[in-house]
Amino acid sequence: MEAGMEAVHGYGVSTVEYLQTHYRGAQSWFLFISFAADLRNTFFVFFPIWFHLRESVGIKLIWTAVIGDWLNLVFKWILFGERPYWWVHETSYYSNSSVPHIEQFPVTCETGPGSPSGHAMGAAGVYYVMVTSILSILLKKKQTSGVTNWCVRGALWAVFWGVQVCVCLSRVFLAAHFPHQVIAGVITGMIVAEAFSRVKWIYSASLKRYLHTTLFLLTFALGFYLLLRALGVDLLWTLEKAKRWCVRAEWVHMDTTPFASLLRNLGTLFGLGLGLHSPLYTESKPGRSAPFRLGCIIASLLLLHLFDSFKPPTHTEALFYLLSFCKSAAVPLATVGIIPYCLSGALSAHSKKLL
Repeated sequence: MEAGMEAVHGYGVSTVEYLQTHYRGAQSWFLFISFAADLRNTFFVFFPIWFHLRESVGIKLIWTAVIGDWLNLVFKWILFGERPYWWVHETSYYSNSSVPHIEQFPVTCETGPGSPSGHAMGAAGVYYVMVTSILSILLKKKQTSGVTNWCVRGALWAVFWGVQVCVCLSRVFLAAHFPHQVIAGVITGMIVAEAFSRVKWIYSASLKRYLHTTLFLLTFALGFYLLLRALGVDLLWTLEKAKRWCVRAEWVHMDTTPFASLLRNLGTLFGLGLGLHSPLYTESKPGRSAPFRLGCIIASLLLLHLFDSFKPPTHTEALFYLLSFCKSAAVPLATVGIIPYCLSGALSAHSKKLL
């Protein structure tokens, strides 16, 4: 079994080396794709757009992204996946030959285990939700012909698979993942998204249910970590490897640690629950016109861009995690409740002045 995985990893490193050698000119593209596939863009870009266009899709995006990334964390803790940028220096696979040289980049040195790929899993889940939602909206009109339906489906699924291929190649090119890890990420991401396409209670979940779900996800992850820690298994074993083998210390970021992603996701889910059940949301919901929704989208994107520019200080881990949770909770709360309420109030005040 171990020899088989060594061979798989060896093939993966050869793939990384091949991509870096023959597609060096695409480096900027791969870096951009890796940035675009980060779940942060789901929360800061896709969610505000979809929520104000079609609330149900926005809600499903958050649940799919959060639960998918939480499952990704659990899978990573179970599978103990290596990453190419440190495995190539520690393995005995190349004992009789020269060790391949693979380059590192500012986004290479992620600190968690490598399997399955979080970027691939997140992108697959999020884009699956968006593609199936667009298809549902466009094709529900019965007067569309079969040829038109086929063309629309073909075009959207071509875009979906094009994005997945680009994300997978990007993560392998950057030496952050092996090929089998990104493939596993795509498959599991689609499974999570398909599962949430069948779950209906998320659209009417109470604040109590949001709170209970957030607490369950937190306690399960912490309990799993502490249990294995008590059994002598350190689930943060990858931190030392990242610090040891990353060519530049500043490329090892605390926001890539497992607990950072956990608290970001839990903060986002909790903030969505608060937003959907706040008086601000219920007061501004009635009679939303198309211009009003467009104004909410623009205002949300601008405000969330400012939110994203705030980086919690990293000198104290507890403070960093706390502020990360609060920042993540503020994103859906502002999108769902604060911005529509403020915009509605401003429009009402303007109307009264005109009268």
